[in-house]
Parts: sequence; structure tokens; C-alpha cells
Amino acid sequence: MGKSDTNHEHAEDMEIEAIEQQKQQQELVETYVPDTEEERKLVRKIDLYLLPTMWLMYLLSYMDRTNIGNAKIAGMEEDLQLDSNRYSISLIVFFIGYVLCEVPSNMILARTKPSIFLSTIMSLWGIVTIAMAWVPNYQALVGLRVVVGILEAGFAPGMLLLLSSWYKKSEQSKRFAVYISAAILSGAFGGLIAGAITSGLDGVHGLAGWRWLFIVEGAATTGWSIIAGFILPDFPANTKRLTERERELAIQRLLSEQVSTNSEDSPKPTHLQALKIALTNWRVWLFVVGYMAVVGSSTLSYFYPTLVNGLGYDSHLAQYMTIPIYIAAFVCTLITGIFMDKHQQWRGVVLGAWMSVAMVCAIITCAVYDFKARYALLVIMASGLWASNGLSLAYASSTLGSMPNEIRAIALAFINAMGNLAQIYGAYLFPSSDSPKYLMGFGVISGLCLTGVISYLSLHVLLRRWPERS
Repeated sequence: MGKSDTNHEHAEDMEIEAIEQQKQQQELVETYVPDTEEERKLVRKIDLYLLPTMWLMYLLSYMDRTNIGNAKIAGMEEDLQLDSNRYSISLIVFFIGYVLCEVPSNMILARTKPSIFLSTIMSLWGIVTIAMAWVPNYQALVGLRVVVGILEAGFAPGMLLLLSSWYKKSEQSKRFAVYISAAILSGAFGGLIAGAITSGLDGVHGLAGWRWLFIVEGAATTGWSIIAGFILPDFPANTKRLTERERELAIQRLLSEQVSTNSEDSPKPTHLQALKIALTNWRVWLFVVGYMAVVGSSTLSYFYPTLVNGLGYDSHLAQYMTIPIYIAAFVCTLITGIFMDKHQQWRGVVLGAWMSVAMVCAIITCAVYDFKARYALLVIMASGLWASNGLSLAYASSTLGSMPNEIRAIALAFINAMGNLAQIYGAYLFPSSDSPKYLMGFGVISGLCLTGVISYLSLHVLLRRWPERS
């Protein structure tokens, strides 16, 4: 038998398997009764396993990623001789590995178990974070930041895939708001921890306060990663956290809204085929542009302590004055998530509105130099940007939900990776030489917000005309 005959038979077998799977899925959809007590009980169980575990994982992840901002003004800048350029480089190198490894990481995750994969990489970056407490110089700091970026690369896109694999489209905005709220509150908690360390642990056992920041947060990350491995559910078809009936109902729920869910024996595209399909979808590219605008604008968060410090507060008080910024963003993000699950059809418009609010605040900040007015504008701007972040991820996840798992994994990872690419140039938006006005930074952010407005309003119009399955 020739090679072409073998390939032909293999293609026929895959086609037969696909037809059989479609029949089985159709039967599941036909027998599905929505909003029963059984389903509500299942959703509560999924929430209990997934949301608190994911929330704390992301909280610690974001603290490990952004603690460098708090460490900088807690003494690291002087100890490691960091000027503005060196600090920007130490921010950037994290995102180089982070961006490059996101798509390959999700390719692996789509065919493995999240409970093992995600907890393992979390444990590893926690250990590296602890090691950052003993960096002797700027070069060592950069090297470890690269390693942390590579290890963390699989986490955020992995969580996006996991959330999109468990919830209906009409349930996702609220859950993504919970997910993003961890990043928001990590900023507030990071400020509290940094404030406590700089006033209480500085000099203990001969270590500077900023070094203790890496030890405390890295140890917390490693500890929780071990616990998370025993709690985090895998995908609906292979999780051991649910009974057989619960797994069947979980799959039925998703199929009822045309969210793809793969079984262990379902035919899968190759990595190359999945990559090609994902990257030739025009919806993916519009989401990339929008999310790059959101994340590029949100690089402002790295400079909250520096900006607040420039508004006239000393280094200790500057840590605490960032907390109201995050609390306001937390409230706006949760309200937006809850509201948008009930009004899915307006997500693009609401995203455009929030980005417009942030844009107006950035423009006014360029013209107003009063400390109190600038602080108020910073609070409003942060609220708009963080609310946009959670909603944009939910918008992408639900729109691309009908894609097979492997393809959706690549699409979501690519959107997240390209969005985070914006953080590379975002690190240069607020050089110390621009203090205290930072006109370039706020000017660029206003332009990025305008790009986001155009992108999401375009998606709103185009997706109404050409839905996701066209």
C-alpha cells in the first residue's frame, strides 16, 4: 500500500470520527434543559473549584510581576544603581520571554492537564522570585526577570482557555471580571506589603526591605501552587473533580451555546493547522489591536507609585496612596462584568465608552498640573482601563468560543501575547526626565485609547453583521 493510500485512509477515518462526534453532540444538545436546579448546582461547584483557586493564583502572579515597581522606590534603585533606562530594561526583558512563549505554552496546555501544568510553572516562577532577593547587581536582576517572564508566560493564556472551556458565553463577563480583579487588588495589596516591609523589615537579618518583598511574595506563590494542583479542575471532558453525570452536563451547557468542547478521543488538528486557522481569522486580529490598546494604556499601573510620588507624596505615603486607585478600579470592573453578562450584545459599545473615558482623562491630565486634580483623574483613568481589560478578554473568549479547543487556545494566547507586547514600549512612557508632568506618557495613552475605541466599536458593528460562526 502506498503512502498516499495510507494518508487517504487516515483522512477518511478522521472524517468519520468527526461525523460521529457531531451526532453525539447533537444528541446532547437536544436533551439539554437549561437553567435547572441541577445545572445551577453544577455551576456553583465549578465556581467553587475554579474561581477562588484561579483568583489567588493570578493575584500572586501579578504581584510577582509588578513588585519590581514597589521594590524600586523601596531602595532597590539605589542599591543596584538603576537609572531610568536600566529600570525600563528590567521591565521590558520580562515581556520578551513572556510574549514569545505564550502561544507555544497554550499549545501544550490544550493537550495536557491544567491542574498539573499551571501549578508546576507557578511553583517554578515562585522559586525564581525568591532568588531575586539575592541579586547582587543590575545584570543579575535582568537575567532573573527573563526567567520569570518565560515561566509566567503560560499562566494568563492558560487561565483564559480554562475559563472559556467551562462557562457559557452569557456567564463569562462576570467570571473574567473576577479574574481581572485579582490583578487589580494585587496592586493594592502590593502597596500594603511594600509599605509594611519598608517600615518594618528593612535590615532584618542584614537584608534590605525590598529584598524581603521578593522573599515573602515568592514563598507565598510557591506554597499556593502546591495547594492549587489538588484543587484546580482540568477540562470538562477529563476533569476528576466532577462525576460522570456532571461532566456530561458541563459539556451539554457549552454545546447549547456553540462553545466547542473536545473529548479525549475527538479528532484534533495538528499544531500547525491550528496555528494557521487561528492566525487567519480576522476577528482575532481586531481583538489583538483592541487589546494592545488596552494593555498599552494600562502600563500606567507600573508607574502608579512613581506618579503619586511625583504628585508630592514621600516614598512611604506614595505606596499607600496607590490603594484608592485600585479599589475604584476593582469596583468598576466588577459592576461592568455583572452588567455585561445581562447585556452581551453591547460589549463593544461599553468597551468603546470606557476607553473614551480613559482617553479624556489622559488628555485633561496633559493640561492640568494641580496635584489633587491629577490624582482624581488617575483614579478615573485606571477604573476605565481595568474595566476594559476584563471585558475585552470576555468579549474575545465568547466570540471565539465556537473554535475547537486547540485553535481557541492559540487564538486567546496570541491576543494576550500581542496585547502584552505593548508593555515593552509602554515601559518607556514615563521616564524620570519627564517628571512631574509626564506629557509624553499621557499623550501616548490618549492615542492608544482612541485606537481601542475605534477597534471595539468596529468589532461591535462587524460581529453583528458577520457572527462568529460565519
